[in-house]
Order: sequence, then C-alpha cells, then structure tokens
Amino acid sequence: MPPVPRIPVSGYAVVDVEATGSSSRRHRVVELALVLLDRDLEPEGEFTTLVDPQGPVGPTHIHGIEPAHLGGAPRFAGIAARLLTLLRGRVLVGHNVGCDRAFLAAEYARVGVRLPAVPELCTMRMAAESHRDEPAPYGLSLRACAQALGVTGWAPHTALGDARATAALFGHFVARSRDAAAGAGTAGGSPLERQLAQAAGVHWPEAPGLPAAADALWKRRSNDSPWQSVPNVRNGSA
Repeated sequence: MPPVPRIPVSGYAVVDVEATGSSSRRHRVVELALVLLDRDLEPEGEFTTLVDPQGPVGPTHIHGIEPAHLGGAPRFAGIAARLLTLLRGRVLVGHNVGCDRAFLAAEYARVGVRLPAVPELCTMRMAAESHRDEPAPYGLSLRACAQALGVTGWAPHTALGDARATAALFGHFVARSRDAAAGAGTAGGSPLERQLAQAAGVHWPEAPGLPAAADALWKRRSNDSPWQSVPNVRNGSA
C-alpha cells in the first residue's frame, strides 16, 4: 500500500518548558506545553505533560513540581515522536524562545535526533521592540508583560499557564504590528507570511531511531484546567 500523503500544516506552536535548572546541557525538561495556533491565530489545541527527568526535579519553589507528582509521567523519549508531529510545519513562538528551543534541542540530541532549525518568534523581543523609545514599565519577564497587557487568570511557572499567556501576548503584538502596517499604508503581516512559508519548507526528521514505546501517554498536572481555546488570541485583546 502506498504511503498516505502527509497533510501540510501551517501555523504556530507556542511553547514553554519547565526545567530542572537553567542549563540546557546539564539540566532536563520536567514539563512542557504547546498551544497550537493556525496561520490566522485561531486556536487548534493544547498539549501538555510532565516529563520524568530521570533525576532531581530541580527548583520546586519555582515550578512547583515535586518528585511525587511524576508518578506515571513519560520520559522525553516516550513523547519525542509525537512532539515532532505537533511541531512540524510551524513557526516556534515563546517568551525567550531561544531558551525553550535549546532545552528541546538538547532533549532530542539525547535520543539521537537533531531538531531542525525553524523560524522563531520571541514575545520578549516583541515586547522590547514595542518599548523601543522608553523602558518597558514593568520589565520584560512573562509575568510583567502579561500584567502590562492585562492578561490574567493564568498560573505562572506552569508550562501550560505560561504557554497560554505567551499565546495571548503573541496575539496582542501581531495585532499591533498589523495595525501599524495598515496605518503606514503597507501590506500587513508580510513578515509573518514569509516565516510561515519558511516553516512549511523545513525538513523534519522521521525519528526512526526512537524507542518502540515512542507514543507514551502524556500526563498533565492535576491542577491544570481542562483543554480550552486561547481567548482573544486572534485580535490581541485580553
């Protein structure tokens, strides 16, 4: 039977990871979350799981994760193949996205997979650019940016909470940039369109070397609210 053709995906993967420390080389991912948006910033789904780091959980006082919470949590190798399918074809978005990507790349390297270079958008950088002529009034942390823009009702330092807040910030900054482009009489959204096109052209590994149990069940925090669409992402309001 011929292989089933892959349906092209186009959009954004808003990512956040919680880790056992600050070094992607020495520390491990202990929780991750994705909020998937289509090319028009319409929510498509949320995915999150605790991850067994095969060692100490790190700063519980920051991320709130204790060893007892990890019972039944998959190792990264168990979610790596599924995660690749979720990221494929999408622009990677994060608050200080380079840090999140570094941890993902390090985890994939440990299972023998090279994470490809993909277009990235950083909401921390977007916030800095929006205050180019004056300092950001609350700073550039995710909590500060969310506070400044009225994004509320999320749990800081949980992967899903931070990914949801980042998605809301992303919608705000995209709406602002489109309004500015329209006011200047230029075509709005063209940089985003270029990045979406670049993301669609990235060659992703099939990860044939991943373990047979590469489709492990994902385990979310017990206090995570259930799946919900990300409110007001498209128009950037909060």
